Amino acid sequence: MIEVLRNSWALLLGVMLFMLGNGMQGTLLGIRGGIEGFSTLQMSVVMSAYFAGFLFGSRMTPELIRRVGHVRVFAALGSLISAVLVMYAVAPDWIAWTLMRVVIGFSFSGVYITAESWLNNASTNENRGQALSAYMIVQMIGIIAAQGLMAFGDPSGFILFVIPSVLVSLAFTPILLSAGQAPAFESTKPLSFRRLYDASPLGCVGMFLVGGIFAALWGMASVFGTQAGMTVPQISLFIAAIYLGGLVLQYPIGWASDRMDRRQLIMAMALVAAVAMIVPVLFDVPFGVLLVVAMVAGGISNPLYSLLVAYTNDFLDNSDMAAASAGLLFINGLGAIGGPLLTGWIMAQMGPSGFFLYIAALMLLLAAYAGYRMTRRAPLASDQTGAFAALSPTASSLAVEAALGAAQEGGPQNPDPSGEAEEAGAPEPDLTSAPGFDPARPTGEPERG
Repeated sequence: MIEVLRNSWALLLGVMLFMLGNGMQGTLLGIRGGIEGFSTLQMSVVMSAYFAGFLFGSRMTPELIRRVGHVRVFAALGSLISAVLVMYAVAPDWIAWTLMRVVIGFSFSGVYITAESWLNNASTNENRGQALSAYMIVQMIGIIAAQGLMAFGDPSGFILFVIPSVLVSLAFTPILLSAGQAPAFESTKPLSFRRLYDASPLGCVGMFLVGGIFAALWGMASVFGTQAGMTVPQISLFIAAIYLGGLVLQYPIGWASDRMDRRQLIMAMALVAAVAMIVPVLFDVPFGVLLVVAMVAGGISNPLYSLLVAYTNDFLDNSDMAAASAGLLFINGLGAIGGPLLTGWIMAQMGPSGFFLYIAALMLLLAAYAGYRMTRRAPLASDQTGAFAALSPTASSLAVEAALGAAQEGGPQNPDPSGEAEEAGAPEPDLTSAPGFDPARPTGEPERG
């Protein structure tokens, strides 16, 4: 880890500054929107726009990098972020905010892809896993620390919009002055949805649901806090607790996932989260209990993302992991776009408690589907599964592929997907008629996941 920090400290510092800016704007908009009198539905559209831009950016950035290079893409998108962060205060209109959120989501997606490409290039096979772990930890710490910066100004004023803009501008300095030769960039075409679903139905459905959950937590937590009458420090603590939970529980859950049926763990985690979310819906709980609930929500939803990626890759050849990761990220992004919209609609109907009810409902759906999939096939033995890799939902397919590759080198090998754990009495699917069928890929594989 010391070698990783020595070689990549400038990049990690720049990423932390970016996350400070991103973490501040997510919290600040929810609070300022309430001050401006925007409705819950209007704010849900604003928050959803970020994820629409993020998904679009994940598809367009590779082409931009191929055309003009890493440095120009990074500088251009970072400049857009810095400008938009200030423009929020200049144009306090929910339609203008929606358009700006699309731009800023697109830009942050591109910044992440570029930074992760540099980080991957600067790492060796021996320390790549540590480098990506440090990258994820820095991201989480940046978002948590950003909540403390909310105390340095009044949300109704201008200062809190200037601070993240300055932080993002400062993030250029260590990264651009230290970045070496631009790495070769190769984007990966996702697997067809049919092939990906055939490989792991639970992975696909779970990623869609977790996308909706994560987007609600990231986008609507500050809107919930405003509706619930929290003070600005309380909202900041509430959001910090969400990400602190994800940081603390990621590795214990990963340890457990390498030693048991991952479907059982997915179902158990989703049930625990659902029960925790129901508590503030049914009872008037003090703020301290809400912090615990927030930690549970973040501590389960974040690792669920990594767990579903690992579970899906248990049923794929190593050569298919990159394409599958790109497909899973796209499915997750689709769920994320709808998350704030549905949350906002439920909150508009029943008040702030709709925030927790929405998350509870999606967790119950995930638990039910995981339980159903357990009736369809025998579990894989723990020594036949791939290793768990801690991932962030904002990670690009490049980072996911690199993290999975590093985890595989240090953990058990993936099973041969040509015949392990077939479903009892289930016919083999006819993949020759499936969209995206590759005749070079072995046929006769059972339905997965």
